[in-house]
Amino acid sequence: MYLYLAILIMTNIIQHPNIIFEFHNNCDLERWKIIDDFVMGGKSDGSIKLDKNGNGIFSGHISIENNGGFSSIQLVNIEKVEVDPKDSIELNLRGDGGVFQFRLKNSKLNRHSYTYRFKTSKSWEKILIPLNDMQPSYRGLKLQMPNFNGKKIESLGFLKSSKENIDFNLVIKSIKIMKY
Repeated sequence: MYLYLAILIMTNIIQHPNIIFEFHNNCDLERWKIIDDFVMGGKSDGSIKLDKNGNGIFSGHISIENNGGFSSIQLVNIEKVEVDPKDSIELNLRGDGGVFQFRLKNSKLNRHSYTYRFKTSKSWEKILIPLNDMQPSYRGLKLQMPNFNGKKIESLGFLKSSKENIDFNLVIKSIKIMKY
């Protein structure tokens, strides 16, 4: 009985090694919500879709018209993910060479997010983000609070911002927790 239980647990761990979200042809894109600057009167336009290989594509146009300048996607209905502040997030992605921001919240009720800016290359890469390097921010302003030190993640997403009109493209394969 115990051997069967141990095999079941190990099989489950091997099949789902700390994956928060992995894009594939049958993944539920409805779990991703688009939030553009139109909430503040802007005209930016982002989208999330799958390519023929099942990768997620966050792309669109940033417009600075009407004081705009950002587009974002947020994973909704995320199961509470338990973490240690010493853990890291691993993003498997390919960008357009521009800078993006990864964002998370340790409570859906928080108004602020913890953010990390990263520059992409035009090749597939794995971006490793130490959770305790993520800085608190609200509406683009750094807050006078400690960096991420929570025990859970309840919300996450990506943001593209710009002070000029540009197109953007970020291809995402997976988001994982790397335990340390």
